[in-house]
Amino acid sequence: MRVLVTGGAGFIGSHLCDFLLAKGCAVVCMDSLLTGSVDNIAHIRNDRFLFVKHDVTNYIVVDGALDYVLHFASPASPIDYMELPIQTLKVGALGTHKALGLALARKAKFLLASTSEVYGDPLEHPQREEYWGNVNPVGPRGVYDEAKRFAEAMTMAYHRFHGVDSRIVRIFNTYGPRMRLTDGRAIPTFISQALRNEPLTVFGDGGQTRSFTYVSDLVDGIWRLMQASINDPVNLGNPREMTLLELARRVIAASGSTSDVVFRPLPVDDPKVRQPDITRAREVLGWGPKVDVEAGLAETIAWYRRVERRS
Repeated sequence: MRVLVTGGAGFIGSHLCDFLLAKGCAVVCMDSLLTGSVDNIAHIRNDRFLFVKHDVTNYIVVDGALDYVLHFASPASPIDYMELPIQTLKVGALGTHKALGLALARKAKFLLASTSEVYGDPLEHPQREEYWGNVNPVGPRGVYDEAKRFAEAMTMAYHRFHGVDSRIVRIFNTYGPRMRLTDGRAIPTFISQALRNEPLTVFGDGGQTRSFTYVSDLVDGIWRLMQASINDPVNLGNPREMTLLELARRVIAASGSTSDVVFRPLPVDDPKVRQPDITRAREVLGWGPKVDVEAGLAETIAWYRRVERRS
């Protein structure tokens, strides 16, 4: 199988490239390096791997056959899409259009990396794939939420009108090695602060909840979805829910830090709850998370310690 991974030098994309190569696939990794980094793929030494620097909002050219197009290109953290709002919208719209066009031309299967953010600040809990969401289209987070919702709509349009064999994965909070220290999401921020024995910044009262999936579990679920015959969206995430205050305390304990917790005002439209219903993934993919948060945090903290020593 020869696979194109857009956003392949990003956090999830690079782990996906590793996984696919281990499965014997040939991988074309495409990334503009706007938020990705060649450091994430520098370890790959494989003649079945090709890196192409390219912005997928422009016409995509890939020589040779393609069996699958995996569209993972997009800024994905609040800091990124607040600083890059136009680029976020463009990659969700134009980038998805270009990637789908390539899949259609090559008769390749297509998988869209969507997000739990399509549910917005949900009024349904936990979130099932049938839930349409509660999104503020003109709020500061709308550039990401609506870009992904549009990308889902376009993917389904190409499936229904052009017959593209498509998949949509709605990714819930995922963590692990290679997340940028400056990513802005809870786990890298907490770990970075804890390793410096600085106060951990918790927004609001810390009572808002999230569900955290270790990256190896997510990539395994994506592989299973690639093999499955389902075109409707599928949630991939860990249904084990915890408050952000609990997460902060777990990071402090796991890192042996002397940090305290400080509280800051809650950002606009920050979701109060986030927990996936993974019934569909269990039934259709036979998938469920295996790595518990204690083991996942230990691996992630160890990786950050190595990065800190090198920097």
